[in-house]
Amino acid sequence: MYELKVVTEFAAAHQLTMVGSKCENLHGHNWKVEVYVTGEKMDDAGVLMDFGIIKKHVRAIMSLLDHKYLNELDYFQQSQPSSENIAYFVATELQKRIDNQAASVSKVTAWESDDAGATYIV
Repeated sequence: MYELKVVTEFAAAHQLTMVGSKCENLHGHNWKVEVYVTGEKMDDAGVLMDFGIIKKHVRAIMSLLDHKYLNELDYFQQSQPSSENIAYFVATELQKRIDNQAASVSKVTAWESDDAGATYIV
């Protein structure tokens, strides 16, 4: 099994409800996002998937989130823009964009600070 990892970041604001404390206030983070793509077979070029393709898709997804008030985005109308839901959103959006049957998203971690992050494992 091969595992590729791409790391990126975005900055955005959000407001969480029903969690108590200061997180219920409007605030922002500089999120770091780690995306993992796995697969069992390399292609004829000797790679699982071109990093450039993964990065292109990840950049497009980050543009949906970067410098936004996440609570106002359509996707987060049905769920809170928590780190857990951000990781899920990135994973599902990336999987929709990957046009490679040999590779799939295995997990995404959304770090809201250096010491706090949430991982969605597919």
